[in-house]
Amino acid sequence: MGDMLGREVELDVTGIAHGGISVARLDGRVVFVSDTLPGERVVARITEDRKKSFWRAETVAVTTPSEHRRPHVWSAAALEVDPAQRAGGAEFGHIELSHQRELKRQVLRDALTRTGGLDAERSDVEVRALPGDDERGGTGWRTRVRLHVDADGRTGPYAARSHTVVRVDDLPLATPELVEAAPLGDSFPGEAHVDVLAPSVGGARLIIGDQSRTTIYETVGDREFRLDDRGFWQVHREAASTLTTAVQQAIRPDLFDPKAANLDLYGGVGLLAAAVGDAFGPGTRITSVESDERATEHASENLADWLGASAVTGRVERWIRQTAAQAGALERGRHSASTIVLDPPRSGAGREVVTEIAGLGPAQIVYVACDPVALARDIALFRDHGYDVDALSAFDLFPNTHHVETVARLVRV
Repeated sequence: MGDMLGREVELDVTGIAHGGISVARLDGRVVFVSDTLPGERVVARITEDRKKSFWRAETVAVTTPSEHRRPHVWSAAALEVDPAQRAGGAEFGHIELSHQRELKRQVLRDALTRTGGLDAERSDVEVRALPGDDERGGTGWRTRVRLHVDADGRTGPYAARSHTVVRVDDLPLATPELVEAAPLGDSFPGEAHVDVLAPSVGGARLIIGDQSRTTIYETVGDREFRLDDRGFWQVHREAASTLTTAVQQAIRPDLFDPKAANLDLYGGVGLLAAAVGDAFGPGTRITSVESDERATEHASENLADWLGASAVTGRVERWIRQTAAQAGALERGRHSASTIVLDPPRSGAGREVVTEIAGLGPAQIVYVACDPVALARDIALFRDHGYDVDALSAFDLFPNTHHVETVARLVRV
């Protein structure tokens, strides 16, 4: 079937798939198409036809535009640019902002019903905007950007779906502070990448290649967090405060015991453990578990306000397994009364971690997810262990991209 590669075809786009890709059909075969949206008729170039079950294509022109199409927020990613040179990282930038959230709602609902096994009513959740995003058209929110360096030493993002470095004149998704510091016209021969950061304290900075780490500070409300400049922190300027509130609201007070063996898994520098502590007071007992030793060191300092809070370094599945094996009767009681918060990487927690968490028998689980399909898979696993979703919220932490953040509460049934 290789004779279709590179051929241009007309397609009617009928649906949205996970990953920011739209769905069309050609002679009965599914075609995943980039840079379009449901309801459009487009001319697209076939870029991959090796898989017998589906093909991939890139939009090169729009024959019948959707009423929800708008001029792309980033000219470097617009249809006028050759697909191989379109900047990546703003794959929904051609879609009106409220409709982006509608498409994300559909993707989340489909994942939760098809993979998670939830009924349609429980799977249907509004994707909420973060403060300031509607006014800015979903731009000006990124506080962290990685620029890659090409063979000539010049910086730029990768092109969509490739490792080709493209040179750009602007970074519309970035905050004004980050834009001012971004070295778009500069040369860094011999380096692989340049990270640009605009933390909430201390001004913007560059990290060139693998230079040594320094400590930076981020604020959430009145609280200050220490972290490495290379360490993980939420990218949207309002994300940390939004997730703090979302996790606090997701925890059922009637199921929360401050003296139980409460856990914050994949805890980073302690953002969500602090959210729990702030909600339930200075006597709150909570352990934050994180595999990055530097992040754990910072978490210990960030959680110093709570006598019962601690941060430990460990791989989550191994740490839980050892904890469960060593627990006596008293500890098992504390685990069964506990609240477990987890914010795993994009791949989700997975079968082993879900099994270990369920084995502790916590009173409630608050799962923060940046990938709907991974979340849905893990929800199905938790349901096999006697837990089910009884609250769900979703947030548009990444406007003009396909990503969506979800907070789910699971309880024993």
